[in-house]
Amino acid sequence: MPFFTNKFSPKKTPIRKASVSLANKDLSPKRIERELGPDIGAIRIRLGEQEATFDGGNWIPETGKVGGTFKENEKLKKEVRRLEEENNLLKIKFDLLLDMITETTVEAELHKTELQSLKAKLSRSRK
Repeated sequence: MPFFTNKFSPKKTPIRKASVSLANKDLSPKRIERELGPDIGAIRIRLGEQEATFDGGNWIPETGKVGGTFKENEKLKKEVRRLEEENNLLKIKFDLLLDMITETTVEAELHKTELQSLKAKLSRSRK
């Protein structure tokens, strides 16, 4: 009997076989549709009393306190976005009106100076 043997060495675990669907690495859309069906549906998860759906790269809470807060935040974000767009449009309109007023003022000043010069010429010609 060897003196330095290890009685407690663990046995090697057998290699697990991959499932049939993953054995072939072809995960094309047609293959996924064939295996899972044409309508996979939304990915949902439920943790306790909260349920969330995966949409567009984000988890969107649907139930619980967080769900109500999330929906309210989304409404407020949309309102903020709408108000920012309206504010930008009003800024553009303001700049346009300011340019128009400036142009009109300059034209009025030019006409005023032309009128004064014509009056001066007329008064000189009468003398």
